[in-house]
Amino acid sequence: MRMSDAENFLRTRLQAAFSPQSLEIVDESRLHAGHAGANAAGAGSHFRVRIVAEAFDGLARLQRHRLIYRALRPEDGENGVLGFGIHALALSALSPREAAA
Repeated sequence: MRMSDAENFLRTRLQAAFSPQSLEIVDESRLHAGHAGANAAGAGSHFRVRIVAEAFDGLARLQRHRLIYRALRPEDGENGVLGFGIHALALSALSPREAAA
């Protein structure tokens, strides 16, 4: 299955910002077909991300999410807050110690 531009954007940005030990990105757009924010193609608008990185050690969940959103903010601002038409992002951001537990 071909990776969408949105998924590639997420993967590239998160890898560069956090050098994660683990990164899982699941496109759940098909589950949201017909809902507000879902794109007509049914891909690339709703994602679930699980990322494990040292950068999250000792940070509260809100701090982790802010770091992630900052890493995903497009430079030109033309693609919205997250870029590439991403409408929804469910995040699980863990430190390696939390992931091992």
